Amino acid sequence: MTAQSLLDRYDCLLLDLDGTVYYGPEAIKGAVSGIDAAHTAGVAVRFVTNNASKTPDTVASHLRDLGVPARTDEIATSAQAGARLLAAAVPAGATVLVVGTDALAAEVSRLGLRTTRGYNDDVAAVVQGHSPETAWADLAEACTAIRAGARWVACNVDPTLPTERGQLPGNGSMVAALRTATGTTPAVAGKPEPTLFTEAARAADARAPLVIGDRLDTDIAGATAADLDSLLVLSGVTNPADVLGAPEGQRPRYLADDASAVTAPAAELAVGARAGWQVDVADGELRVSGAGEPLDLLRALCPLAWQHGVRCASGTTDIAKAVVNTLGVGAIDYR
Repeated sequence: MTAQSLLDRYDCLLLDLDGTVYYGPEAIKGAVSGIDAAHTAGVAVRFVTNNASKTPDTVASHLRDLGVPARTDEIATSAQAGARLLAAAVPAGATVLVVGTDALAAEVSRLGLRTTRGYNDDVAAVVQGHSPETAWADLAEACTAIRAGARWVACNVDPTLPTERGQLPGNGSMVAALRTATGTTPAVAGKPEPTLFTEAARAADARAPLVIGDRLDTDIAGATAADLDSLLVLSGVTNPADVLGAPEGQRPRYLADDASAVTAPAAELAVGARAGWQVDVADGELRVSGAGEPLDLLRALCPLAWQHGVRCASGTTDIAKAVVNTLGVGAIDYR
């Protein structure tokens, strides 16, 4: 009997973008092959992004330019989730003050709400998404509305966003300014809150979706909040030491190098004991013996690391020491 792959087990892939599908200006090769395999198998694909500044059509076009097969209807943005969150909270036709791009305003309008850029007595809610054009004057209008009792929805609260110049202020930094000015906390639509994932799964009519991402604090935490299984890929910002130190609520079910793993047997990707590796806890360390693939060792280390709060590993044989060093989870890595 053929082992069941992730594509056999799940009917929809909810894929993060940066660090999962592409890294910088290039697509991640394994991700492209995984997405192709999902399409061939008839498994739904949704690209789930916290970025609220671009339209789904723009995101899909960018992905295709990178060689990633993507349709506009496969894009799920935090702007869409934020607009739906608003529509459920205010009456039809209510006026919403938009702090963000025209793409965000379009999503709000699409759900039958009126938009404005300035405060007036009719404003029932404020929606805030990233825009490089956001200025003090925009925040001042939103501050006035929130202080007057308007509902406040943030598309995401990512403190930074990756750019060619490095990490720069993201929507969360602007949200923090308004939080300080108003003493109010917004409802959040994007990751790590569950709304973005649940809306994307609903749109795909999925009964068993799998979240795939490279960040513990957004992708995996969001999957946990939505009560969904997750695959953490090491093609982005998270390294093996981060995985061993993952707090409760940020622990993936599966681990892989990249999203091409969706065609691999699910049981081989799952966190847990692995043939060839023996792991126990002694003197505040994870003691390792045996031999095998480095990623299999990481999968075997996770349960004990999470149970005992131990992130440091040591090998008891030359082979084990070499693999521990390859993963970067030895004692020297924590000094």
